[in-house]
Amino acid sequence: MSKRLVHTPEGVRDIYGLEYARKTQVETNIQKVFASYGYKSIQTPTFEFFDVFSKEIGTKPSNELYKFFDKEGNTLVLRPDFTPSMARCAAKYFMDETIPVRFSYAGNTFCNTSDLQGKFKEVTQTGVELIGDGSVQADAELITLAMDVLKASGLKEFQISIGEIDFFKGICEQAGLMYETEMEVREQISNKNYFGVEEILTNHQVKPEMIRVFLQVIESSGSIESLKEAEALVTNERSKNALKRLFALYELLKVAGAEKYCSFDLGMVSKYHYYTGIIFKAYTYGVGDAILAGGRYDDLLSYFGKNAPAVGFMVVVDDLMVALSSQKLLSDTDEEHIMLLYDADAYAAAYTKAMRLRKEGKLVAMQLWDEEKTKEEYVRFAKLNFTDCLMFPDGEVVTVS
Repeated sequence: MSKRLVHTPEGVRDIYGLEYARKTQVETNIQKVFASYGYKSIQTPTFEFFDVFSKEIGTKPSNELYKFFDKEGNTLVLRPDFTPSMARCAAKYFMDETIPVRFSYAGNTFCNTSDLQGKFKEVTQTGVELIGDGSVQADAELITLAMDVLKASGLKEFQISIGEIDFFKGICEQAGLMYETEMEVREQISNKNYFGVEEILTNHQVKPEMIRVFLQVIESSGSIESLKEAEALVTNERSKNALKRLFALYELLKVAGAEKYCSFDLGMVSKYHYYTGIIFKAYTYGVGDAILAGGRYDDLLSYFGKNAPAVGFMVVVDDLMVALSSQKLLSDTDEEHIMLLYDADAYAAAYTKAMRLRKEGKLVAMQLWDEEKTKEEYVRFAKLNFTDCLMFPDGEVVTVS
């Protein structure tokens, strides 16, 4: 058999042993916070019809999707993003519901890109969606929940950066940009290429004074004071209303003390075009990209036949684990792992002892003693497989450091 078969394709990897145990523990801690806020778990298919993630929906480009066909000839894709799936579920199961519903989810997403830049093609995401609530209070709930989730994961230092897509769209309208030009500008802003933004606006004969306003505004970021400065620069109602909502949001965040973790970035845009209001991303040390991202998407459910506002966010669990590791915040799991070695004629006694330990909450692997192996070999194996202690047939107990 070829040695190549034991390797994974580019962009995916195996996770096992202590690393996987720690990842599972972090996910469990996050899910507990979701549940404490009233979010109900839901599981959606790993693959869906192509139209759920089509260009019109505003998710990843078609050439970044893993596409394949079923036997009926339907085009299917591995999910690149959970939000459209959540919107589809809400439309399917809660079409006539007018009271807001709360979903939480966890699973893997897939992105077929050759431009990895250290990222994986398959990553674990967990997140929440609040469907049917268009209020600023809902926005505050999600950002406060994001704060509590990151704390529960073990992070101590992080920043949640908040933007507003309606503010960006408003200054595009004020500049007289057509939709296609707006998308070009959006792409340059996403890449932090403000020289590219200036070039596009100049080529489309936008007035110099408007270009200056545009550049000054999209580079505006920081505290609540940055919003006040931006307020003096814009004249269109759409941007002004977006700022009013951000001011109201800030006051609500203060109730939970979440404002200490938040800053504002009016130049923030998203690669997902379905966002309609606030967008936010969380950053921390040790990771070059956001570990959490979300926002409001009030028009998305209409593609599935339900007119309802919505807001949500997702955590990139793999990136969060990298951050926790680099900041030395990962701890061993709470359970005690024991390997109980026994002689062949002592199975019944070993089983009774193992069940007693299991009832005490310990994780016990019963292993038949191989007389051809030394105790040192078992200790070596235990260290490699995050076993906390060994219980030998002769009664000796060895704690593995």
